[in-house]
Amino acid sequence: MTETDECVEAEIVRLTPSATNEAKTILYHAYKGEPTFTYLFDSSRAGYDQRVRASIRELIELHFAHKQDVIGLSINDHLIGIALVGSPTVRLNLADQFNWRMRMMLTAGLSSTRRYIDYHMQVKACFPGTEYHQLPLMGIDVRYQHKGYGRILLNAVEKLCNENPRSCGIGLDTGNTRYLKFYESMGYKKVGAIELGNFTETVLFKSRT
Repeated sequence: MTETDECVEAEIVRLTPSATNEAKTILYHAYKGEPTFTYLFDSSRAGYDQRVRASIRELIELHFAHKQDVIGLSINDHLIGIALVGSPTVRLNLADQFNWRMRMMLTAGLSSTRRYIDYHMQVKACFPGTEYHQLPLMGIDVRYQHKGYGRILLNAVEKLCNENPRSCGIGLDTGNTRYLKFYESMGYKKVGAIELGNFTETVLFKSRT
């Protein structure tokens, strides 16, 4: 499939916790090979898949618990895309989330939890202002990638965020140069860089229109 393949019409939906299992599967396959996750959860050690699955599950459940928006992209009632959208009025400082930290340490391990919190704090420090939306995770089902659905989903997220007058924009980050080009084509600007292992995580921001 190529970027020029025609998209089947898809529907944007707001998800509830009942969609957690579908969301976990999509995000796991979207992120398990990404440089950011292979570093944070140490793909060289046994149990990497388990640590990735645990971290994604805990982030989704934390999002729902704090009533944050979880946006889906659906074709014929089949979920093909997912985006976790952090509200500008609810700043989830993971270091302060005791229950999340405990579950992460029990499932992903102490070293991975510490790495993730440190990474999370460094990313947050790069964003301008104090009230902004954040996109910690966004993924498209691997069977539907490279067909323009990522652009559709991100456009929907931006529309949602622009409806909130308190938000100054949207922040996100990536360690994948291919995705970096995609985000830059959508108007996101580099606002910071974090050294993770042997690669650079780029932090990007798009001001509210």
